[in-house]
Amino acid sequence: HQVMGEFVEFLSAGNLMVMLILVAILSLIMGMGLPTTATYIVITSLMAPVIVTVGAKSGLIVPLIAVHMFVFYFGILADDTPPVGLAAFAAAAISRGDPIRTGVIGFSYDIRTAILPFLFIFNTDLLLIDVGLFKAIFIFIIATIAMLLFAAATQNYFLTKSRLWETLALLLIAFTLFRPGYWLDQWKSPYAEQPPSSVIELADQAPDGGSLRAILSGEDIASGKQVVKTVELPLGSQTGDGAERLATQAGLVFRTEADKVYVDDVVFGGYAEKQQIDFDWELTSLRIPAQRPPKELFYLPALLLLGLVCWLQWGRRVPEAASVA
Repeated sequence: HQVMGEFVEFLSAGNLMVMLILVAILSLIMGMGLPTTATYIVITSLMAPVIVTVGAKSGLIVPLIAVHMFVFYFGILADDTPPVGLAAFAAAAISRGDPIRTGVIGFSYDIRTAILPFLFIFNTDLLLIDVGLFKAIFIFIIATIAMLLFAAATQNYFLTKSRLWETLALLLIAFTLFRPGYWLDQWKSPYAEQPPSSVIELADQAPDGGSLRAILSGEDIASGKQVVKTVELPLGSQTGDGAERLATQAGLVFRTEADKVYVDDVVFGGYAEKQQIDFDWELTSLRIPAQRPPKELFYLPALLLLGLVCWLQWGRRVPEAASVA
């Protein structure tokens, strides 16, 4: 997967969205001709580490389950993708149709849902990660509405045949319901920059289960190249001072030289070692979550726009129904 990661990183030129699209295409190709279990094993072994390692260089940090869902989704999508399309051949045998044509039609419908895995990456709430019961129910309702609106937009039909601007409005509403945090990020950054020299103090002040987002740079021993990596340093419970929390939970010991902060020690088997952080790497940036209003506020304008589209389409639907009668 290291070679695959370098290949994807070279083609994407460090662009996050291009990297995800390339991983999706490669997962689709690798999933062809494989049964479900084999697809999961192969895809997650080869492609999941690519998103984790290459994405970390672009500041993308997501739970591993979200990465697995992303690559597995496209791997499964290969079941009805020509020219292999095992599911397409099985369906064609039942319907006595042409397997390639069946695969093409099936793929044309399935590819419309390709936006969903990207939402797994950018809005992990959809995977119900770290959410309570009532919020889970709320997310389920909102996500169901968003999926119905997205389907209506791709079919160009909601309450009645949609006009072009109504289709675009439905796509905008669906996107906002799926990922309201995007608009909040455009307004206010999700993280506040802090000086690297304050790492011990911030670790000491962090609440139970808190973390620090750190950007480190240094030489990768395996390749000899200078790398930049973004990691979320876990701090665990509030036991001990900041240095002790960083050492026991994040597996890092820092030192300060001439107003710069460097990694002085990496705890064996700790979190930092698993993230392939090494000695003498420099802590170049430190970020903590910023104080922001809840992202759910953007549901309100989206639902108001949806009400407008419903009102206009209902007004056209009544005369159309009367003319048919």
